[in-house]
Order: sequence, then C-alpha cells, then structure tokens
Amino acid sequence: MQKYGVNELRRMFLEFFESKEHLAMKSFSLVPHNDNSLLLINSGMAPLKPYFTGQEIPPRRRVTTCQKCIRTGDIENIGKTARHGTFFEMLGNFSFGDYFKTEAIHWAWEFLTECVGIPADRLYPSVYLDDDEAFRIWNEEIGIPKERIYRFGKEDNFWEHGAGPCGPCSEIYYDRGEKYGTGPEDVMGGEGDRFMEVWNVVFSQFNNDGHGNYTDLIQKNIDTGMGLERLAVVCQDVASLFDVDTNRALMDEVGALAHCRYEEDDKKDVSLRIIADHVKSCTFMASDGIMPSNEGRGYVFRRLLRRAARHGRILGIEGSFMTKLAQVVIDLSKDGYPELEEKKDMILRVIDQEEERFANTIDKGLEILADLEKDMEAKGTKVLAGEDAFKLYDTYGFPIDLTKEILDDKGLTVDEEGFHKAMQVQRETARSARKTTNYMGRDDIYQKLDASLTSAFTGYDKLEDESKVTALVRLAADEEGEDEIADAVTDGEKACVITSETPFYGTMGGQVGDRGVIESANGKFEVEDTIHLQGGKIGHIGHMVSGMFQTGETVTLKVDEENRSLIGRNHSATHLLHKALRTVLGTHVEQAGSLVTRDRLRFDFTHFSAMSQDEIKEVENIVNKEIRAALPVVTDVMSLEDAKKTGAMALFGEKYGDKVRVVRMGDFSTELCGGTHVKNTSEISCFKILSEAGVAAGVRRIEALTSDGLIHHYENVEQELHAVAAAAKSTPADLKTKIESMMEEIKTLHSENEKLKSKLAKEAMGDVMDQVQEVKGVKVLAVRADGVDMNGLRNLGDQLKEKIGEGVVVIASVLDGKVNLMAAVTDEAQKKGAHAGNLIKAIAGLVGGGGGGRPNMAQAGGKKPEGVADALAKVAEVVSEQVK
Repeated sequence: MQKYGVNELRRMFLEFFESKEHLAMKSFSLVPHNDNSLLLINSGMAPLKPYFTGQEIPPRRRVTTCQKCIRTGDIENIGKTARHGTFFEMLGNFSFGDYFKTEAIHWAWEFLTECVGIPADRLYPSVYLDDDEAFRIWNEEIGIPKERIYRFGKEDNFWEHGAGPCGPCSEIYYDRGEKYGTGPEDVMGGEGDRFMEVWNVVFSQFNNDGHGNYTDLIQKNIDTGMGLERLAVVCQDVASLFDVDTNRALMDEVGALAHCRYEEDDKKDVSLRIIADHVKSCTFMASDGIMPSNEGRGYVFRRLLRRAARHGRILGIEGSFMTKLAQVVIDLSKDGYPELEEKKDMILRVIDQEEERFANTIDKGLEILADLEKDMEAKGTKVLAGEDAFKLYDTYGFPIDLTKEILDDKGLTVDEEGFHKAMQVQRETARSARKTTNYMGRDDIYQKLDASLTSAFTGYDKLEDESKVTALVRLAADEEGEDEIADAVTDGEKACVITSETPFYGTMGGQVGDRGVIESANGKFEVEDTIHLQGGKIGHIGHMVSGMFQTGETVTLKVDEENRSLIGRNHSATHLLHKALRTVLGTHVEQAGSLVTRDRLRFDFTHFSAMSQDEIKEVENIVNKEIRAALPVVTDVMSLEDAKKTGAMALFGEKYGDKVRVVRMGDFSTELCGGTHVKNTSEISCFKILSEAGVAAGVRRIEALTSDGLIHHYENVEQELHAVAAAAKSTPADLKTKIESMMEEIKTLHSENEKLKSKLAKEAMGDVMDQVQEVKGVKVLAVRADGVDMNGLRNLGDQLKEKIGEGVVVIASVLDGKVNLMAAVTDEAQKKGAHAGNLIKAIAGLVGGGGGGRPNMAQAGGKKPEGVADALAKVAEVVSEQVK
C-alpha cells in the first residue's frame, strides 16, 4: 500500500467522486451561515443542511467536499491522548435524492481498494442490525463473506439527532494489525486501537418526528463522512493523527522551538500535541475572519490560543512563537485551502496580537494564581472561589478552562457556579444569541414554503418591475400571535410578499434592504424592509395600505429611488474607504463587517491599534480625492477564479457562488460585491469620518457620513453652535474668545474660593498646636475640622506638617453627613516606621469606612460621623505600634 500524503489523499478523493459526476465544492467557512444551532462547523454535512431538508436546491444532486471542521467538546482531552484533536478535515460524498445504497457502497469500496490500494482482506464493513439491504449489497455484490460483515445496534450504526432526517449507517473498519493491540478490546466494535473506522456512510431514509415515530422520506439521501487524517493514518501506517505527514511536520517545528523531540518525554508530548493542534485551529479560524473575544466562537479562539501559549512556556519556549507555527500551517495546507495564503498577513497579525496580549498578563496572572493556591492551602480548601477565578479571567485573560486545567494538574478545582454568577451578564448575552433549534437549524414559518420557489433580483438595472405573487405570509400583529402562510392579505395586515422577480434589494453584505411600494389593480402594499430567505427567496416585509393581494396575481414593484440612491452612495464610499485604509495602515486591513443605510455608513476592519488623527485625516483626504476624480463605477459578472485574477478583494466568511459581481471604481478599487452602487464616485459628493474606535480585539470601527447625511450633520452642528453662542451671550465667530475669557474667570474664582475655604477651615479649627502629642519621639497631631472636603483636608495637612516640622498629622472632617479622613507622614517619621496608608486602614473602620494610600499620604471615607472621636483617639495608639 502506497504511503499517500494528506494533500494527495484529499485531491484523490475529490477527483474520484468528480469522475462519478459529483460537483466538487470548496470547503465552506468554519462560521455557520443561517444556522444558530452551531457555533462552528463540526462535520462535513453541517453546511449542507439546507440541501438535506429541501429548503434550498443544491447546485447539483451529487456533491463532494473536503470540509474543514472544529470540534471543542473534549478540549480537556486534547494533548493527553494521541487520538483527540480540535481541527480535522472531513471528506464527503453526498446525494440529494439521486443515488442510494448500492452506488454509495460500491464507490466506497472502489475508492479504498482500487484508488488508494488498501488490501481488501484488511477491511471490515458494518451495517445496522436490521439493514438487510446493506448487508446483501456487501455480501452478494461486493463479495464480502457473511462472517466478515458485522451487524451493530442503534447506538453505533443508526444516525439521528433529535427530530428530522435519519437513517442506518454502514461503516468500514481497517485492521491495523497486531502491533496496535492484541487485547480483548482489540476486536471489531471494540474500544482498542487495532480496528480503525475509515468510512461512514449514512443512508438518510427516514424522518423522526421527535417522538420515536419513523416514516419513509420521499427523497432519500446519502451523507458520507470520512476523516482525512484517519485515512492518512492508515495509508502511512503511523500511530496517531499527530503522526501523519502534515501534522508531524508541524510537531517537528514545535519541537525545534522547544529544543526537544516528540515521543522522548510523555509530559512534553502533551504540550507538543496541544500546541500543534491548537495553532492549526487558530490559523484556520483566523482565515475565516473569527476574532478572539470573550464570547461565542471568539471565545473558542482565545481559549485555544492561550492554552497553546501557556504550554509553550511550560516547554521553555521564549518569546512569541505562534506566528512561526501558523506560517508552517499555511505552507502545509495552502494547496487545499488557498485562502490561507491569501489571508496570510491578516492571520499572522491576529495571532501575534492575541499572543502578545496574553503575554503581557500571563506572568502576573500565574503569580496571582500561585498566591491564591497558597491561600487555599492555608484555609485547607481545594476549591478556588468563583470570584477569584473570575478575576483571573476578567483582569488577566485566563479563560475559566485554563484556570481549571492548571489547578487540575495539582488536584484542585474551581467553584464554577460562583464564577458564572460573577459573569452572569456576559453569559446571558452570549446565550441570548443561541436560539433553541433542532439540528437542522431554526424552524420558522418561512421553512414551510415550497422549496422550489425562488426570486430573481432585477434591481441592478431597474427600480420598477412587474411580477407575480408566488407566496404570502401573514405576520402576527404582536408577540402573542402566530405567523401563517396565506392565500390573501388585506387592508391593514402585516405581511411578507414573495414574488418571482423583484427590483428590491434584500438586506445582505451589510447593505440594508430597499423600501418602496407594491401595487396591483386590487391593492397597495408598503414595503418597509426587504430580506433574503432560504432557498433564494426574497421577502418584502411591510403592510397592506389598502385593498387586497392574492397569490398568483400580477403586481408592480416600485423601489424608493431616493432611498436606494442614498444607500448606494454610502455603500460605494465603503469601497473607497476600504482601499484607503489598506493604503494608509497596511494590507493586513480586511473588512470585518459593515452597515450601510441611507443616513450613514459603519465599517469594521482588522487593525490592532487606534488610528492617529493624522491617519484619519489622510484616509479622509484619499477618499475625497477619489470622489472628486469622478471615477466611473463599473460592474462585471465573471467566475470567481477570473475575479481573483483581477485582484478583486474577497470578504472573510462570505459565501460566493460560481458567478460573482466585480465592482471596479476606476483603477483605485476592485472588490467582489453583490450590493448596489453609484455610477460615478462624484455622486457620493463628500466624505467625513465621525469616529474611530475599537469594538473587539483586533477590530476597529469607523462611523462616517456622505452626501445628504453629511449636510444634515453640519446643519445640526451649526444649530448647536448658534445655541451655545447664544447661551454664552456671544456669536459663533467670537465664541472661542468668550469661552477662554470665561474659563480664566472661573479659574480665578476657583482659586479665591479655595483660599477662602482654607481660611475658614483654619479658623474653625483654631490653634491646635497645643494638641500635639509625642509618641516614642514622633510628634502626632490628630484633629477635627468639619465642613472641609478632601482637597481642603490635604491643604490643611500640608500647613500643619510645616508647623510641627516632623511627625504625623491626621485630620477628620464631617461634610454632608459623611466622614473624610486624611493622614500625612513626614520623611523622618516614615524612617521611624510610621505609615500613612496603614494608619488610615487601622482607624477607618471606626467611622464605617475604608481606605488606604502611600506611606507619606493616605485618605479614607466613612458613613459614621459618631465614630470620629474614637478614630482620632486611636491615632496615637496605632503610631505607637508602628514606630520602633
């Protein structure tokens, strides 16, 4: 058997199924589209769910993919064993109502035995207990003896996940030989390492209603899943996933950085596996635009990267190292995933920034954790308080899982309930983004529409069109009601109107949906928003102004021209802005999100520090220069490959079809974009950045205005300026001079006020020098001066220090029912042991408060005026204890 490499096996599989008339589709993004049931894509079939449910029509009924996947359910086991990993590639061939068991089994056997060359006598198929059809195909058609075909029960060989399509499986196992195990567990169906599953085909032929009732599916499907790395383990005859050629090359790079070799030290092997696995996941996540954050998939990224960074320190790797390894991942995998090379600068910047962020706090965090461990030992507890775990998370960036892992190595645990209480707000926010779903995604009224219905968008060339109503959905008037598919909607009802063609642009790519009206001979409908629905449908959301609409009738759709024009100006401005940012800041800048409305534009982009005022101004100047240049805006439709040859920018995580729209603005900007734009940049008129701020780790946000929106903004600013000038009894032209004069006057009055307050405080206090005590050779003065704020107390303290020369001064004041305490200690008194901060801590409790400070000056507040006398009386006692 030839020892094929991972990249070679991937190519062989896809080409084999292309020869069987399958469409080879590129791997989907790790970020699920329109599927709130998943955080990250975790299987080959996950992105294809709409095709299996019939909600979308597949590009072909036979499809093959190699899908990048991440599973995080057992992160704690990563590294501890050689068989667990977070990132993997899943090979798959899929049939949507086309071929079924016979072809699926024959092709699986043909690929493994004839294409890859695996000896047939080392392959063992399994079928579901009651699947006589699959058993017969293996036995009679493939020629496998009955005794070598294993029947397994529902737990092993029947695939289902809640309600929805399901069915029996047939798996193929490879016998790796006695060198991988000879124990009782090393048999077909056992838990040993000898028999490895290399192929699993699901015969999706039933529908489960969620209560265990099964009915036959009209459209029977095939869903094959085969781990690419597992197949490579077999072909290369290696011990584990970490030993296949690409992963071993990465492991060797980690070992070189750590000056050690894999399989020489069990403890180091754990760290080597963790680093190699996690850096691979982080590299692929960054390539799909996932940014480290404290929730959702961003939290997974941060957790993996920081776990890897900590294990780098355990191995003694000095300085930042993750980007070196990410570069290795890119080099090893770019043949199958060209986006890794295309997004290389961005990937490396994201990883480097997050590693640096963690490096700045990890040492302090580990130090704090070590102190907490000592406190736990002193208290005789093995459970870290939830509040302390949260502090490590919130202040030092330690994900709770990292803290648990560090403590687990020492036989300690964390009060997770307390931790979650401490971060309840963050967790509730994260949970609210995850909707309860069945495994196939959100179940709403639109999924009940006929999957064959689609809407053709005609709005690139016209703002008015005629079409037929193909579906109507009556929308509930309030939260208590239910949406329903209807044959007609009437005057006053909220509804979604779907037509076969429409000039209305549906919300997509950051651009908001069009508004306008739909009219027929029988009624008028106001469109308040336009949305995209599954299966290529476009929905017009709004209400019936008058009359009635019925399905099947002809209507005229009219887009609000002014609204569309204003949106187009802002959208075109984002393209100019994107290019200007890359020009000024660097090519690592990538669009990370946008919002384009008629009033403004919002543009999120990857960058790792705040922009300076000079950079903002330079970006503005570049955009306005290209607006004035009156660049023609030209849109071409071409294949994705041809579009990339033009240098067109593609967006992170965006799903592109076979044909794409390339929007060019002169020679300045070229991007893939399905939105609507101006015909010439001069239509944008003008551009102004209102704000630039950070919204997440490595992501900045610009808010900006153009054309009418900017004019309205300046009109509002002008109105406010006149109002402020009037309030200052000035004019806009003289306002600056007037404000400067007023500020000078306020400064003078403030100074006079402070002097007066100080004088009154001294007078109220009287001559206090006769209250000076001497404690072990240190002068101590503890007095009361009510009605004085903290600033006044500090001034008084300075004056009294001068009077007594060297010593300790404590002043208490009651103001508006609250107590202020201030302590001041001279240099000589400090040398003898007096400490202002500790002194204040010792007496603040008597006034119902707390505080502290430096050795020379400290302050505190309290709520118990009745304790002032006791607090002042205790000063001498505390100083006596401090002075040696």
